[in-house]
Amino acid sequence: MKHLTFYFDVISPFAYLAFERLPQALAGLSVSVSYRPILFAGLLAHWGQKGPAEIEPKRAWTFRHVAWQAHQAGIALESPAQHPFNPLALLRLGVACAPEGGTPNRFICEQLFRHVWQGGADANDAARLASLAERLAPPRDPQSAEVKAALKSATDAAIAKGVFGVPTFEADGRLFWGVDAMTMLAASLRGDPWFDGPGWDARPTPLAGIVRSTIAPS
Repeated sequence: MKHLTFYFDVISPFAYLAFERLPQALAGLSVSVSYRPILFAGLLAHWGQKGPAEIEPKRAWTFRHVAWQAHQAGIALESPAQHPFNPLALLRLGVACAPEGGTPNRFICEQLFRHVWQGGADANDAARLASLAERLAPPRDPQSAEVKAALKSATDAAIAKGVFGVPTFEADGRLFWGVDAMTMLAASLRGDPWFDGPGWDARPTPLAGIVRSTIAPS
């Protein structure tokens, strides 16, 4: 049996779509999955990126695009009342629901994602968060120093592996980013020989021809 790690932040609609589509993508494969909550904002800060919701035309396109993808896949998706929002309460709740040193199971992650991406409500509404926490009954306090440190550690460990966005899938030491990489991920898990040839490892990455910070204004 192969193992897959799914890195996600519930703030990402693409991570939600990938989560919902994962069982279909892995159909017929013997794969165990670890669901690893990480803080997307931590990735952005480390790699010096802006999130798609921070660039207004990209934000508008993102929500049209995910609505179309959800429509095509038959996945229920309603954007939350505010986006972007601070996902820390939900991520920490997910960590608190996991056994110490482990990861939350698929049911827990499903509840977190659907809390955000179904119903169109405020993801950080205090009453909704309290109701969700009551249903999930985490064995650890989501606001404890232990849980907060575990989320930060998971985010730092993901960065150390080269994770720069969500969703990211890790399998056989390889990282696959984005919903559109799921067919590539499945091919790798099925043993497609391309992954053992020059396509994955031996093809050189082009040198950077321009570094943006060094371009002088004309």
